[in-house]
Parts: sequence; structure tokens; C-alpha cells
Amino acid sequence: MNTENLKPIAELSFEEAMTELESVVRRLESGNIKLEDAVQTYERGVQLKNHCAEKLQSAKSKIDLLILKNDTPIGTENFENQING
Repeated sequence: MNTENLKPIAELSFEEAMTELESVVRRLESGNIKLEDAVQTYERGVQLKNHCAEKLQSAKSKIDLLILKNDTPIGTENFENQING
């Protein structure tokens, strides 16, 4: 896998990372890949999976901070302030 032409993972949206991860899985499952390329592809896949997991956790945390009053959303707390103390 030539990673030189790939966008840095940190710059990928969740959707972009998932699409690339699905492509990685298909490529590995095909069996038509040299060992060295398979290892590099797998490493990229792990990084993509971790990136997606972080994006999902961030979204969940933001949703969890939703303030409910009488089952009616009234706003969200500043997520960045919650993280940074």
C-alpha cells in the first residue's frame, strides 16, 4: 500500500475514514496482496479503526452533555470546557 498519496488520517472525516477502512478490509480479504503490502494495509486499517472509534466517542460525549429539562432539549454544554476542566 502506497501511503504517500493517502490523506493523513487525522484529516479524515468519520465517513471518509469508514469508506477507506471498508476498502482496506476488502483488499485484505481478497487475498490478492503481497505480504509486505498486507502488513502496511493492515497497519493503516488499525489506524483508521482507531480514528473512527475516537470520532464516535467524541460524538457520544457531545450527545451525553445534552441538557434535558422535562424531556425537552434546552441546549448543550460547551464540550471543550468539559474536557479541559
